[in-house]
Amino acid sequence: MEETLRDPEGLLVHPAEPGGCGVLVLGGSSGRIDHGRARVLAAHGATAMAIRWFDGPGLQPEPYEVPLELFFGALDRLAPMCDRLAVVGLSFGAEAALLTSAHDRRVTATIGFAPSSVVWAGVDTSHQPTRQTSQWTLGGKPTAYVPFDERWEPDSDPPAYAECYRQSLRTYADCVPAATIPVERIAGSVVLVAGGDDQVWPSVQFAAACSDRRAEHGLPTTVITDRSAGHRVTLPGESEVVAGARMARGGTPEANAHLGRLAWPAIVAALDLHP
Repeated sequence: MEETLRDPEGLLVHPAEPGGCGVLVLGGSSGRIDHGRARVLAAHGATAMAIRWFDGPGLQPEPYEVPLELFFGALDRLAPMCDRLAVVGLSFGAEAALLTSAHDRRVTATIGFAPSSVVWAGVDTSHQPTRQTSQWTLGGKPTAYVPFDERWEPDSDPPAYAECYRQSLRTYADCVPAATIPVERIAGSVVLVAGGDDQVWPSVQFAAACSDRRAEHGLPTTVITDRSAGHRVTLPGESEVVAGARMARGGTPEANAHLGRLAWPAIVAALDLHP
């Protein structure tokens, strides 16, 4: 059974055979509601809620200064329906998933597809000149973030942004410690999935940084990579997604689906899904 959600906009999918896990599903910078991923997870026993987290009624118009409380509230709604809670996110949604899990001890599993290890700037294009601020707020205050180096220019068409992120990390190295996501605070299992040909940002590097930080605190992390896959991973049962801004994302449909198949057993285990 499916329910259309209004505040925020989204989709809640109830499984035919509940496995007990409630999963909050977060898309990336396209702003789309990830209906397909929610339906796939629900087909395997999860109560899956996919929401829009910006560019909708009552939400920020762009991905900047988005309250983490939006995600806490979604988990509040899921909690009475489930025995345990999880967050699954892609790209900026994976950044949100890791941050949310670090601040909400109810979350017992976190899955990040093309994750980040730091909080990045959100850009307010309605402000002239454009304004950089944090992508997220907590308690009404912007979280620490790494700004974008505005001197960087793309050298390809469509543009690949991975080098922009690397350059920004170098330029604003003094911002990195405060902006680093405290993944050591995340309870339960963490699964990170990253493609080695990711042209959007260096997600393999970011996944390794998250894993290393957790290892320093004696915490395990499952990291699954494939050198030929790009930014978007296709799970078994999903259709390839084509949405968002025009940019190079890397990989091929075949490589992205292969990484999805590699990651699937770890996702099933982390979310207690029916295989």
